[in-house]
Amino acid sequence: MGFQKPIREEVVSVLASYGGQLVEYPYASDEKYKALEERARMELSLPDIRRARLKKVLCMKGLVTALEAHSGITGLIAEKTVVYQDGQARQFDAMWLSSLCDSTAKGKPDIELVDMTSRFRTIDDIMEVTTKPIIFDGDTGGLTEHFVYTVRSLERMGVSMVIIEDKTGLKKNSLFGTEVQQTQDSIENFSAKIAAGKKAQKTKDFMICARIESLILERGMEDALKRAFAFVKAGADAVMIHSRKKDPGEIKEFIAKFREQDKTTPIVLVPTSFNTVYEEEWKGLGANIIIYANQLTRTGFPAMQDAAKTILRTHRAKECDDKCMSIKDIITLIPEE
Repeated sequence: MGFQKPIREEVVSVLASYGGQLVEYPYASDEKYKALEERARMELSLPDIRRARLKKVLCMKGLVTALEAHSGITGLIAEKTVVYQDGQARQFDAMWLSSLCDSTAKGKPDIELVDMTSRFRTIDDIMEVTTKPIIFDGDTGGLTEHFVYTVRSLERMGVSMVIIEDKTGLKKNSLFGTEVQQTQDSIENFSAKIAAGKKAQKTKDFMICARIESLILERGMEDALKRAFAFVKAGADAVMIHSRKKDPGEIKEFIAKFREQDKTTPIVLVPTSFNTVYEEEWKGLGANIIIYANQLTRTGFPAMQDAAKTILRTHRAKECDDKCMSIKDIITLIPEE
């Protein structure tokens, strides 16, 4: 009976305790059902429907998981990958459009060199073949005057959330921490940027998340919390707290102290370094969105490099066969229309 056997057995048992009986109808493969399914999928891909889905999933599940995507094919992987486990079908709820991964796919450094026009093209590529909500990495957001237009463009396209970090100047990846020169924006300036972005949006569905870099820059817990509460007051729909430490202790401390005063504002985590904690524990602590920010990029590029080296070493492609996904499987992943 497949992966849902435990659930079916439980249903049968509960019904039996009331003298009931499970009535099952056979699966149908009628063309009209396929047409209905395709129409529903098309509606889910529309900007207004897609944009609103992140808030709805948050409300229903309490915890949302997002996987990075930087192209149409990685978007399809995030969209279609399903694992059947313990009577459930587990899949990602949303996609994260990372600035780092988008830049890397284009062979460019992660310093906000790839302009918004190019990044919007990546969104288009992904949206054309997927339906799930999109969370967009907005880096610092740029100048406030520019951020206003970014918000309007993302909202119009159907993006659900933009995350901007409270830093200024030339962008450097957060995982470098204090090893490189990084300047944190003032609370007043960043709050004004958030407020301007909220004022610019047209719908209640679009979300702006404030990413706080205090722990990355070793400014301390008090500074991180002060900024979090200030940014929420300025209009931020969510806060993201980040750390480059493998020990999740300071992240757990931030969540606990933030939740003492704010029970409802969603907390976003990117557990790249502090990756030992299970999703269920994060949810229990009070986190709401878990972003797997770069795993497809970090596994995909080594595999491609290995294939290239194998061909160079062996002077033919046969030795690559065991490393390769079949063309048939790839074609099955890509939609015909």
